[in-house]
Amino acid sequence: MLAVAGGDALASVDHATSRNDDLFGYRQFEKKDLALFPQWLRVLQQHVMDTAAAEKCGGKASQADCPLGHWLNFLRGLRKLPRAEQLRKVNRYANRHPYILDSENYGVSDYWATPREFLINDGDCEDYAIIKMLSLQWLGYDVDRMRVVIVQDTNLRTAHAVMSIEMNGDIFILDNQIPEILSHASIYHYVPVYSINAHHWWMHVPR
Repeated sequence: MLAVAGGDALASVDHATSRNDDLFGYRQFEKKDLALFPQWLRVLQQHVMDTAAAEKCGGKASQADCPLGHWLNFLRGLRKLPRAEQLRKVNRYANRHPYILDSENYGVSDYWATPREFLINDGDCEDYAIIKMLSLQWLGYDVDRMRVVIVQDTNLRTAHAVMSIEMNGDIFILDNQIPEILSHASIYHYVPVYSINAHHWWMHVPR
């Protein structure tokens, strides 16, 4: 069963001072060879080109005609909000999309979608995590404080993916399976396998 700490996990996030913690209580070892993750590198490279093209859609971009332009307009509307509210709105924006398996969407067992692909086709767990991380990066959050985290869900006995962000001396988890944004310390049913951002990846092992 999911354990949740009392109170609002994001209550003091606007006074954030980050530090590194072992994610979900597991030791982590930093690696640098991102060439091991060609799907991830494709997402990052394609997203740069997609975003540049979407800038031409203008302020009236619709979800149907220019999905990434619509996303950019959504993010522009968050710029002046407190950090805690930005995180909540980014989390809800992604989570409102239906969950669809990669096998149904793309005919393969595992496919990492760009934000544009996710906005058009919906997606599965890592696709939610990706668009959340790239949304926060666009809003100016430090990419080195954020990761896509591949975990084993011990409740469902299956692989899963979430997004993590280090803030306020804690690590917060944005998850398509959990509406609230929680501290990693309050979630006991995820075992991290590896995590990744634009610069590094990490292995995770028990203490």
